[in-house]
Amino acid sequence: MNDTKLTASELVAAYATGELSPVEATQNALRVIEERDGETNAYCLVDADGALEQAKASEIRWRDGNPIGWLDGVPASIKDMFLTQGWPTLRGSRCIDPDQPWDVDSPVTARLRENGLVLLGKTTTPELAWKGVTDNTLTGITRNPHDPSTTAGGSSGGSAAAVAAGMGELSVGTDGGGSIRIPASFCGIVGLKPTHGRIPLFPASPFGPLSHAGPMARSVDDTALLLDVLALPDHRDPAALAPPVSTFREAVRRDVRGLNAAYSPTFGYVDVDPEVAAIVKSAVQSLSDAGLHIEETDPGFSDPKPAFDILWSTGAAKWLDTFPAGSDTMVDPGLRKVWELGKTFSASDYLGANAERAALGILMGEFHTRYDVLITPTLPIAAFEAGHEVPPGSGLSGWPDWTPFTYPFNMTQQPAISVPAGRTSRGLPVGLQIIGPRHSDDLVLAVAKLLEEVRPWP
Repeated sequence: MNDTKLTASELVAAYATGELSPVEATQNALRVIEERDGETNAYCLVDADGALEQAKASEIRWRDGNPIGWLDGVPASIKDMFLTQGWPTLRGSRCIDPDQPWDVDSPVTARLRENGLVLLGKTTTPELAWKGVTDNTLTGITRNPHDPSTTAGGSSGGSAAAVAAGMGELSVGTDGGGSIRIPASFCGIVGLKPTHGRIPLFPASPFGPLSHAGPMARSVDDTALLLDVLALPDHRDPAALAPPVSTFREAVRRDVRGLNAAYSPTFGYVDVDPEVAAIVKSAVQSLSDAGLHIEETDPGFSDPKPAFDILWSTGAAKWLDTFPAGSDTMVDPGLRKVWELGKTFSASDYLGANAERAALGILMGEFHTRYDVLITPTLPIAAFEAGHEVPPGSGLSGWPDWTPFTYPFNMTQQPAISVPAGRTSRGLPVGLQIIGPRHSDDLVLAVAKLLEEVRPWP
């Protein structure tokens, strides 16, 4: 059995019957890493011995009929933004000293261990996860498995590339402006940014109200299963939500036909590539044909990028101010510009931007009294040449210029998921984004599942 083509759910089913073992699945994932990671550069750390040791323990649990979770023994990776006991967390930066005690697990890492997942290693990120592509001077450029000349997106580009290439079935990323959904769209996988606080974070992110963690997988079912694991409480995050009252693995099968959806192809101000627009429109029509009541309409806000820029740059400046003296000469030049920009804003500027963020959330709350979900393209473009922050020759000034569909929903803290919708003529994946009101992660997953059913992704 070629388990690198199986979803996590299918792997676990094979474990239960004895058709496949966690050791075999882990060996196969490590083999694919050896074969493909030289090209994609998805991993910054691989612990083969540790992974096999975890897999052997899982194999015994399955043999004895005592798995410790729905994903026990599934190979997974963690973005190198999460503290992981025994492994350095360098966050793509040359300014972080690797020679220090690494004796704390983040909530995400702790939940993965407690539920028996096999941790293969850590995936690449741009420095401090600051931009929508994945490259840094420490680990180099991360590339798209569908076309290595193009970017995997970011900032969770390593996680997306790993999942898409079969280098582990699952991964966990972070999302402060689209960092899960951007690479999910470019790499053709499922990526969910849940409601803010749904997944506990520690330490607290300097990006504050924008920061989310989320599951990344090759299917909606797997995404829901991983969210069940990650959504468990942790006392170290005072902003964490109460535990879910039901499981996402069950809620994903909710019948959503007959619900009302808004489809906004451009927000009224976004220039979308015609091929991307046509692919997303076709996917929306498939949802309509399946019974979702869809109306084409815009949510009614203007581009919130000025407020987002203040929130993002001041968070970066706060974080970088804690770095050792001389770090300004070592960090990514683009990140240094964000650092310098953040220093120019006052506390009043920050509070004003936060007020705009709150007003946007209220506007979207009212919008969702009329529409259960909002559907958009995840991105207005497909993947572009790797090694660039913006598409070469585009004239754009920074990554938020080509991610207008993602960062507004970090500001509103709503759940938003990217699901594969189709491929361009070059074979590059295109994602469709589904956004729901706050605390409707189950609904967003259920609509995503419907899309997956009516437009299966190979």
